[in-house]
Amino acid sequence: MKSTMTTTTTQFFVKFSTIFNRSAAFTAALALCLYTQVLQASDPEGAAASDALPVGRVTLVLGKAYLQAPGQARQRVQVGRIINVHDQIVTEANGHVHIRFVDKAYVSVRPHSRLEIVRYDYDPDRPELSLVKFNLLEGVTRSVSGNAAKSARQRFRLNTPIAAIGVRGTDFVVSVTASTTRALVNEGTIVVAPYSADCRADDFGPCAVNAVELTGMSLQFIELDGSTPLPRLLPASNIRDPDMMREEVELLVASVGDAAADKAAGNEVYLEGVTSVKVAVDAADAAQAASDLPSTPPASVDFTPATAVATDILTANQLVWGRFSNGYNEQERITLSFEQASAHREVTVGNLEYALFRPEIDSKRVAGGLGVVSFSLSSAQAFYDSSSGVVAMQVNGGKFDIDFQENRFATELYLNHDITGPVDFIASGLLYDGGYFHSSSDTQRIAGAVSLDGTEAGYFFERQLQDGSISGLTLWDSQ
Repeated sequence: MKSTMTTTTTQFFVKFSTIFNRSAAFTAALALCLYTQVLQASDPEGAAASDALPVGRVTLVLGKAYLQAPGQARQRVQVGRIINVHDQIVTEANGHVHIRFVDKAYVSVRPHSRLEIVRYDYDPDRPELSLVKFNLLEGVTRSVSGNAAKSARQRFRLNTPIAAIGVRGTDFVVSVTASTTRALVNEGTIVVAPYSADCRADDFGPCAVNAVELTGMSLQFIELDGSTPLPRLLPASNIRDPDMMREEVELLVASVGDAAADKAAGNEVYLEGVTSVKVAVDAADAAQAASDLPSTPPASVDFTPATAVATDILTANQLVWGRFSNGYNEQERITLSFEQASAHREVTVGNLEYALFRPEIDSKRVAGGLGVVSFSLSSAQAFYDSSSGVVAMQVNGGKFDIDFQENRFATELYLNHDITGPVDFIASGLLYDGGYFHSSSDTQRIAGAVSLDGTEAGYFFERQLQDGSISGLTLWDSQ
């Protein structure tokens, strides 16, 4: 994978900060002016499209994604493209775009999405007067606040078709349709409210009437749809640590500067919401551990059941997968409805579509003295999603090891389809208290959990390919 962080603009900022050490106001103002010139030089066609100062820059593009500027024909978006107010980012089934804004905010636009930058007023001299507004018309986006939203939280707004979202924090994910808004928080707090006479779409900041708060410390997500007049909190489909929505944005480790962040991003490991150098080293070590796994030719067997596994067989296991919607309908093989999966079990990890459930005890502690445990693949399901549609993939085998003494995991999964050819999914990372594990980069993510006795495990995974994405669920038994 190719890092997009080491750019002419980034190098310019590092040199600029080193050479000029004058007053903060002069430095910030001159940096913003020169930053604009650098962006215009890298994209003269985009610069000519608007007389306004650019507010951001595209740092990652995967698949088919477009920029719709006012009064202009839609065009393919490319890395380096400057972003102005009123621009819209539109992604197709395989599209994925990252934007870095002038105040160091980050936004990720996932597939099947449309995001408009409605307003982005940022003055580095007086950030408390900033005004920021996004409009997510459809799809999924993740927003990580920069100086503007952090300094002027009452002047930040993300609108959806039916709800207004304000922030009292820094990191959240929103998924919308024309009639539904769902959100979860990685860090901080958001405030969600339906539109009303007291909460108009043209306002800024969080609404106070009919509003519901959600914090990153809560094991819940928030939902508003046509069936309820007010937002409601629902059982978690994602836990704060580890959580698998922490992959969307190119996060720099701000405390160590852009140069150190570029180095940390060398293995495409972006530490979503974590600004610890120690964690950066751990993540890099985990990525290296994954690369050291031996490669084994995939077996001919397919671990995806030919038909959906019966409910009584699935519930005989400790770990079960539950879905929050219909999933892939008749292509679902190893999942249960939310009601079936949650009976006598609680959520461990998940996303906005699936969650892994297990029986819980008060301590939620994995048994001691397990050492290194190797798991064998029990069953799985996986899909390839592209502009041509969704097809089921073969899961030909894999490896999964957990070192309970060193609190690390490593896995390799062999996937195949006539369209994609063989795909080798490799990941590794840290094991956390409670038996949770995760790893993420800008193009893939994985999260899972083990049973508290260490005999079963499961994880879900996603990976972005050039022309689409793969995703799936796995269940494992200890050997």
